[in-house]
Amino acid sequence: MAGFFKSLFNKITNRAEIDWDEIEADLISSDLGIRMTTSIIDELRDLGRAVSADDVVATTRKHLAKRLPDDFPIPTPRPDGKPFVILVVGVNGTGKTTSSAKLGNWLQKRGHSVIMAAADTFRAAAVEQLQRWGDRLNLTVVKGNPNADPSSVCFNAHQKAIAAGAEFLICDTAGRLHTRNNLMEELGKIRRTIAKQDETAPHLTLLVVDATTGSNAMQQAKEFHRASPLDGLIVTKLDGSGKGGIAVTIHDQLAIPPRFIGTGEEPEQFAIFQKEAFVQEIL
Repeated sequence: MAGFFKSLFNKITNRAEIDWDEIEADLISSDLGIRMTTSIIDELRDLGRAVSADDVVATTRKHLAKRLPDDFPIPTPRPDGKPFVILVVGVNGTGKTTSSAKLGNWLQKRGHSVIMAAADTFRAAAVEQLQRWGDRLNLTVVKGNPNADPSSVCFNAHQKAIAAGAEFLICDTAGRLHTRNNLMEELGKIRRTIAKQDETAPHLTLLVVDATTGSNAMQQAKEFHRASPLDGLIVTKLDGSGKGGIAVTIHDQLAIPPRFIGTGEEPEQFAIFQKEAFVQEIL
């Protein structure tokens, strides 16, 4: 049982009577949101008997599972032979560039050819970081000049991926939210530019969110979803802190499902979303 819920479990186990206000506050603080917390509390009260710690965990697990999507199918190469294009977006500090590299490594380990585009061009450190990951994991990284237009980097990388017959192109894109208009313009331009060489692209747009940031992650999801329709989340820092409830809340409120999860710094600490494993991990 993850850290947060383990402490909640122990707290309830050692008490003769449940403090409903305290349970409610604890559930909300785990980023499950008021709506889901209220549903859980209502169901527990409706049991009409003394409630145990096991009841709280079982009921919370049931509500999480009900509000999470079914397992995400593994991305597969396109039948027309063109690259499957994945945009990775998110603010700096969430693990966006690292997650892009981990996703590339995850696909490559499954026998797929992958090209990476270092399109977070206004942060030189992001380009260098992706190149270091590329060197370490034997991934091809396409870069532009410092401060190059991110869409031109994506266009060139897409061109190279098509020419090389690469099965996947992963674009590590905008790492900022300084103004909504700039974000919308930049991501919109990237999408239009990629579509010039394949009108069906991009095929998957993933937002990287840090599981420990709670309501900030929800705000980021809303802003990026407005700027560029999101197909899913990469949830990072699910490393036993007991957080991760925000991913459930984002899916519940915005219908953006978790697709991949990161549980640590190493390349192997990255997996495709599986509902049962996820619920066990955060509860």
